[in-house]
Amino acid sequence: MKRISWFNTVSLTLGFAFLYVPMLILVIYSFNQSKLVTVWAGFSTKWYGELMQNEAFLSAAWVTIKVAVISSSIATVLGTMAAYVLVRGGRFMGRTLFSGMIYAPLVMPEVITGLSLLLLFIGIGLDRGVMTIVLAHTTFSMCYVSVVVSSRLVTFDRSLEEAALDLGCSPSEAFRLVTLPIIAPAVISGWLLAFTLSLDDLVIASFTSGPAATTLPIKIYSAVRLGVSPEINALSTLMIAIVTIGVITASLVNKRQMVRQQREENEAGRN
Repeated sequence: MKRISWFNTVSLTLGFAFLYVPMLILVIYSFNQSKLVTVWAGFSTKWYGELMQNEAFLSAAWVTIKVAVISSSIATVLGTMAAYVLVRGGRFMGRTLFSGMIYAPLVMPEVITGLSLLLLFIGIGLDRGVMTIVLAHTTFSMCYVSVVVSSRLVTFDRSLEEAALDLGCSPSEAFRLVTLPIIAPAVISGWLLAFTLSLDDLVIASFTSGPAATTLPIKIYSAVRLGVSPEINALSTLMIAIVTIGVITASLVNKRQMVRQQREENEAGRN
């Protein structure tokens, strides 16, 4: 077995420390009894109680979760359809333009995306609110879903689909009964990625939100400008916990699906 050099060990340690030590400190100080976030005064969970009574944060959290669920669901459907067309559609007129429009948000600065969407909504006379944020988040998260699902479709064994078609399935039935269950881990991963991106977005939401619809990142940014409070630490800790649970759940679902697929392939090989 090849040993890891001390340089790689130190580099990995410093890299992980740079990424995760600030989060760990934030989580620890969310249980700080003192109102001063830099002075430890004992263990307490009172700031979580204060957070649950803060109507402004709760309202912003509800808007954020609602927008994330709706936008990630729409983005998953559209991204999966786009990935299927790109991988299975072969060469067709406008393929280059279509793929470029799908992947453009990956490299487009968020400021440009947010500003262009703002001008679009103003041009068509659409009032900014939850709907405009959903449309904006769907626009930029759909490309991430498409990339994830495309990578799974490229390695997909098409003989399984062909067998289903030979046995009398229509193309839609073959996709629903054969293709979709196999690529389900990638679809779920794409949904979770889109959900996380929507929860985290600040720039695009700041352009497309209105007075009646303020997302949680915008609310946190506005509150931090006046000074960091222990409530923000508690809120950030809860967000970290939600994302961590989502990542662990996706990993478990992926692992279970891979084990199931491997078992089915072994059974098919024995038969």
